[in-house]
Amino acid sequence: MRKSIKRLMACSLAGIMAVSMIGCGGKGSSEKANVSGLDENGKVKEISFPLKEQQELSFITWASSDSTQNPNERVIFQRLQEKTNVKIKWTCYVQDQFADKKNLALAQAKNLPDGLFNADMSDYDLLRYAKQGVIIPLEQLIDNYMPNLKKVLDENPEYRTLITADDGHIYGFPWIEQLGSGKEAIQSVGSMPFINKKWLDELELDVPKTTEELEQALIAFKENDMAGNGQTIPMSFILNDGNEDIGTLLGAFGEGYGDIPEHLSVSNDKKVVYTAAQEGYKEGLKWLNQLSKEGLIDPEVYTQDWSTYVSKGKAGRYGLCFTWDCANIVPDMEDYVPLPALTGPEGTKNVPRAKGSDTSGLGRGRAVLTSNCKDTALAAAWIDQMYEPQQSAQNNWGTYGEEGKANIFEMTEDGMLKHLDLNGESPVEVRNAQCVAGPLAVLDSYYDKYVTCPDDAQYRLDWIKNIYVSDMNQEYVYPNIFMSQEDLDKITPYTTDLNKYVKQMKADFIMNGKIDETWDAYLKKLEGYGLSNYLEIMQKNLEHYFKSLEETK
Repeated sequence: MRKSIKRLMACSLAGIMAVSMIGCGGKGSSEKANVSGLDENGKVKEISFPLKEQQELSFITWASSDSTQNPNERVIFQRLQEKTNVKIKWTCYVQDQFADKKNLALAQAKNLPDGLFNADMSDYDLLRYAKQGVIIPLEQLIDNYMPNLKKVLDENPEYRTLITADDGHIYGFPWIEQLGSGKEAIQSVGSMPFINKKWLDELELDVPKTTEELEQALIAFKENDMAGNGQTIPMSFILNDGNEDIGTLLGAFGEGYGDIPEHLSVSNDKKVVYTAAQEGYKEGLKWLNQLSKEGLIDPEVYTQDWSTYVSKGKAGRYGLCFTWDCANIVPDMEDYVPLPALTGPEGTKNVPRAKGSDTSGLGRGRAVLTSNCKDTALAAAWIDQMYEPQQSAQNNWGTYGEEGKANIFEMTEDGMLKHLDLNGESPVEVRNAQCVAGPLAVLDSYYDKYVTCPDDAQYRLDWIKNIYVSDMNQEYVYPNIFMSQEDLDKITPYTTDLNKYVKQMKADFIMNGKIDETWDAYLKKLEGYGLSNYLEIMQKNLEHYFKSLEETK
C-alpha cells in the first residue's frame, strides 16, 4: 500500500528559500542541501512508497565483525527496499574501525554520502560537524516528511527537548528504547547486586536487610568456604566500571546519594550533587575498607577485566557480585537473587538512580544527513520508515521468517512480533546477524501491541519494580542534556581530571583506608580540579532543562 506524505505550507517563496538553502557555515559541500525538503514552489513534495521509479541513496554504516559486512544481505534491508523501492548504496565498516573511518570520510567534503545510518555521533560531534557545515539541521524535514518520528516527539515532548541543540536545531535522528519509565525504567539501576541465595539457604541465613547483616553473611561465606577448596570469594565487582561497580551499596550511608559512574545526583529541591564529595560516600568507603581488611572483598576488584570477572563467576565462586544481569556472570541464575537496598548504621536506605534513566535509552546522533544529500525529502521519508513501530522493533532486535536462520521473532496471527525461544542459540549472535540498529523508537506503549517484551528485560523490570522502586527516595536524576559546545568545551577538562582523581582515590580509600586523615585534602584537591565551576555549569543546564520542559506543556 502506498503511503503519502503531503502537507502545504502557507508562506512566501522567498522566505522559504532563504531558510531551505541555508548553509551551516564552514566547509561543507559547495551546494548546500535543502534543509526543509520543499520544492521550488515552497510546497511539501509528495512521496509515496513504493516509489514508481527506483531511487538511490548513499549511507555509511558499521556492522559487528561476526556478521555480514554487506547490509543489503540482511533481510530487514531487503524487505525495506521492496517496501520503498529505494536502493541504498552502503559503505560499511567493521564496528571497531568505524570511529576512525567515519572521521576520515566526513573530512572529504566533495565525497560525502547522503548520510550516516549508524552514525554513533557524540554531542560534541554533532555540534562540531554542524558548525563545519558537514551535517544539516533536520527539524523541518521531521515536520514535513517524517510522520512516524513526529508522532513520537509530539507524544513524548521531553525527547524533542533532549535532541534539540542550544541553537534550536536538531542535528541527529535519535535512537529511543523505552523499557519502563521514570523510577521503573530498566536503566534506573545499572549496577545491581546479586547475592548467592543457595549459600544463604545452606547456612540458614536470611537475605540481608542491613549493612551489618550483609557483613555477617559475607563472613559466613568465607569461614565456611562455600565454594570449596579455598575458592570462595565473598564479594567481587569491578571497581569504577559502570554496571559492575559497587556504588549502589553506598546508598546506605550519610545522605543516601550512593554513587554512579558520573558521580552526579539531583536533590529533591533540584540541586546538582557531586556524590563523590559527600559524607555518605566517605562513610561508605570506610565500611568497604573494613570489609577489605576482613578479607571479604576480592583483591582483584581494582584490576580485573570483564573476562576475568566472568570466568570466576561462572566457576561458582561468588557470594555477592554486581552486574546488569547475573545470567552473564554466574553458572545458574536460579541460585542468586537481587540484594535489596540495605539499611545503614544510621538508618539510611536509598537506591541511587542512574543518570539519564528517566527517559530510558536515548542516543541523539544515531543517524545524520550531510550537506551533500541531493534529495533530503526522500532521505528523511526513507529514514522515517525506521520509526514505524514494528520496523523499529525489528531494527532493534532482529526479524522473523528468515529461512535457514535462527530468528528473534515470529509474526503471530494477530500481527504481533513475538520473541522466540532461541533454543540455546546465543541472543547476542542472533541479534548481530539480523538487527540493523540505526535510528528507531521502541516505546512502552508498543509492548503487547506491536511486539512482546524480551524475557531478559521483563525479569529485570520486575526486579526493579518489586524490589527497588520503593526505596528510590530521590525524585530526579540528572537528565541526558544536550549542552552547548561552549559548555561542553568547559566541562571536558573538569570531568577528565575529576573522574581520574576520584577513581584513583576510591581504590586507595577501599584498599588502604586512612580516609578520615586524608578526606579534607581530598576535597581540596577536587576543588582544585574545578569542582565548583563544574557544578555551576551542570546546575545551569539542569535549570534550563526543567524550564524547557515546562514550556512544552
